Amino acid sequence: MPEAFEAPAQIVWARKQVATDVCPKSMITAESVGWIEEFLVWKRLRLDLRSDLSARQAEAFLILEEQLALEEHGGSE
Repeated sequence: MPEAFEAPAQIVWARKQVATDVCPKSMITAESVGWIEEFLVWKRLRLDLRSDLSARQAEAFLILEEQLALEEHGGSE
């Protein structure tokens, strides 16, 4: 179909300065849900980062920590 006939993308999710035209829920895996749940337990109990975390899991925790800090400060660094 020619591009001129395609409908413009519709925003399906938005939060503050972030928006997407693709459903973010379809991109969430069981593994990422597990990381989020483990991260929330880690934060609530104020635990130290375990030394037995995989590199991917440690990266996920650091990303979640950074995003949480941005959210708490209104999206500004």
